[in-house]
This record gives sequence, structure tokens and C-alpha cells, in this order.
Amino acid sequence: MWLVVLALSASGCATELPAMVQQDQVAGNLVVGRAITVLTGERSRRYAPQLRFFELESVDSSQRYQIEIKSADQPFAIDLLPGRYRLTRIQISEGPFMSMADAAMMFSVVSESMTYVGAWRFGIESPQYGRMLVVSTSVDQEETARVRGFLKEHYSDIKEHSIVESLPQPHQMEARLYEVMPYPRYSKYFRRH
Repeated sequence: MWLVVLALSASGCATELPAMVQQDQVAGNLVVGRAITVLTGERSRRYAPQLRFFELESVDSSQRYQIEIKSADQPFAIDLLPGRYRLTRIQISEGPFMSMADAAMMFSVVSESMTYVGAWRFGIESPQYGRMLVVSTSVDQEETARVRGFLKEHYSDIKEHSIVESLPQPHQMEARLYEVMPYPRYSKYFRRH
């Protein structure tokens, strides 16, 4: 019985993946993209927003993967098996403040090639009630050249001609950001709960 409970509780967890897999650890297919986080309104906090992580779910196996970015602008290269994947969750941090949003964007990973998912732009409204996040994906010549340079520098063993472009669908979506713990530490005088 304990084995069943342990198996069920373990299946709900997401597998944590680094933003950049080592070249010798690529077992499936390399998925490459770039995550850019920007503030779309006025800046009222002294902290700039950063993408803390995003979460992918395999549509075929329901396996979840959490990719740690922890940056406002960073390329990512992750090792995934061929199949369909859904971007399901995004967490943004601004110093000690964190917000999370649910997403629903899908892309495919093709076998025997490297998959380029484009530049993912996470536009965040200024801090306010009902704060929104706009996720958009794009590919242009400048971004493609940047990716080819990134691949030559970090993944020189992978053939350039085997790059398949697979932008997540829909190309743009909007979601509400929700504040998550931990909140900054305030003195007892300012706590209302």
C-alpha cells in the first residue's frame, strides 16, 4: 500500500531541468529557444522582473518538466523526447515578490533533429490588482542568427542542417498573474493576518 501512495505522490511532481543541458547529456532531442522578460508599464518597484521558471507538460505521457531560467533574458537548451508539449505554468520574480500564471501554448518536438521554438517574450504589467502577463513567440532573421551562434558555441557536435522550427501555438496569449509566497518579511506591526 505504501508503494502505491509513494508512486501516486511522485507522479504529481515536475522534473526539474537546467536551462542549458550539457552537450554530452543530450539523450533525446535538443529544444532551443530564448526567454525574454519585459515590464510593459511603469516601473514602480526597484526590482526588474525575471522569469524564474516555466513548466512544460508532455501531452502524450503527462510528464511535467520545470525549467529554471532565473534571468530576464536567457537562451535555453533542454533535452526532451519527441512528442507534443504544452507550456502550462510561468513564474515571475521581482526581488522578493513572486507571481505565477497558467498558460496553454503547445509545440511539437520532432525526432532525429533539433527543435527551435523561437523567442518567448513574457510581457508583464506594472504591479496592480488584476495584473496580466502576455506571452508571445516570434522568429526573425536576427534571432535565428543568434541561435546559430549559440549552437556553434555550446553545441558544436549537433548538425546545423537538422534544425526544425516549431513555434508554440497560439503565438500570443494573455493570462492573469497571481501573487505567490514567500512575501517579503514585514515587521509584526504591518501584518494584518
